[in-house]
Amino acid sequence: MAEITEVPSPFCGIGTDDLTIQVDGVSLKVVENGCAVNSPAFEQAITDTCPRVDGKDVSLDVAVAKAAALLKNTNQPVIGGCATDVNGMRALLALADRSGAVVDNMNFTGARNNFLALQDSGWMNTTLAEVKNRCDLLLVVGIDLEGFSPRFFERYLWNEESMFLDDTGKREVIYLGKAPSGNASTSPDGQTALVFECVNEDLPDVVAVLRALVKGNPIRVDSVGGIAVGRTGSVPVATLLTSRDGGNAEDCREQSRPPSMAVADLQCIADKLKAASYSVVTWAAGALAYSQAELTVQTISEMVKDINDQNTRSSGLPLGGKEGDQTANQVCGWTTGYPARTRFSSGYPEYDPYLNDTNFLLGNGEADALVWVQAFNVNAVPPVTGLPTIVVGRSGMMFAKEPDVFIPVGTPGIDHAGHAYRMDNVVAIRLKKLRESGLPSTSDVLNAIEQAL
Repeated sequence: MAEITEVPSPFCGIGTDDLTIQVDGVSLKVVENGCAVNSPAFEQAITDTCPRVDGKDVSLDVAVAKAAALLKNTNQPVIGGCATDVNGMRALLALADRSGAVVDNMNFTGARNNFLALQDSGWMNTTLAEVKNRCDLLLVVGIDLEGFSPRFFERYLWNEESMFLDDTGKREVIYLGKAPSGNASTSPDGQTALVFECVNEDLPDVVAVLRALVKGNPIRVDSVGGIAVGRTGSVPVATLLTSRDGGNAEDCREQSRPPSMAVADLQCIADKLKAASYSVVTWAAGALAYSQAELTVQTISEMVKDINDQNTRSSGLPLGGKEGDQTANQVCGWTTGYPARTRFSSGYPEYDPYLNDTNFLLGNGEADALVWVQAFNVNAVPPVTGLPTIVVGRSGMMFAKEPDVFIPVGTPGIDHAGHAYRMDNVVAIRLKKLRESGLPSTSDVLNAIEQAL
């Protein structure tokens, strides 16, 4: 039994690198600094070590040969999932280029909300290091941040030392849309986050009103998304009908309010954003599950620019980095010039965020084979299809329909070393090898299939 310290995680998206993991043969246990995301992912047991063809155990060479045979005469294969490390993604793109496949990351439908806004009007975004050292006000839009990343606040808000803040405990946190699921957003001295809730479908209107208030534009409606919009003199004031604790809402400019009282005043949020030294607005594009959510992302991004026009600083922080999505888009970007959802069937990369969707291609009969790559999450199985299916995935996957070929591979950061990008895209985390499982890496398997072609 061994104990490995300072272990980085490829699972949480924020680049935690301080885990302590106990290794007993091929069994792992997180003994320090675990969380609801990282601990189960590291402790997942190995159940499959042998590749399968048509449900029967075979050697790796036989499985690779069968996978190559299935891909050899295809017209439009699709490589989905794309959940792997940097080297795995490089090998995946080489296979796609060789076979003329479409490459589609499993989280791209959500990420598309970001890409469309970025491509249309750009944005001003920051890094986790900037959050840690400069942010004095965090506005969380449309997501339970601690549910997404349980250690975000511990690592980047309530850190003891900061380069540009004397007391990080005085930072303010505001939730707009979803309430937090726990107390991680509560400061070390007990100051709770300001919270006002609305359903996701109302966020476009609510965010639009917030941006208008930031710009000083008049509001000429009586309500927006369940938030009553009235007037105090000539100043528009948006006040939530009820507080998080069930009492009457009150103006958040009332400094004597109880710390636990949920305060939801859009004018107050606008004032706080403009008064902060360095505000950060964060959201998760995948959580905005409604039509044309990219317009909400664009409104948020434009609001950040508006705040910067008013003698203060503000930045956006899109959340992501899970299931290898940032890694997939980074490697695809520097290799082809495009993110995922890229087609190689013409002999060169062609990007289309809608037509190159795995489910769309499977549903309309355009695809004739599916390769699913998922080295992180045993529950992220491929869609059920009657097409020839090859799965290069983490040991322990359970399928509603057994794929034609299943090759269990090692997990980056557990079974082999590697690199993975965290959510802000500026740091490639160096992943450690923790055990000897005998499982091949994703890059080894995909390179072997590509060579067999």
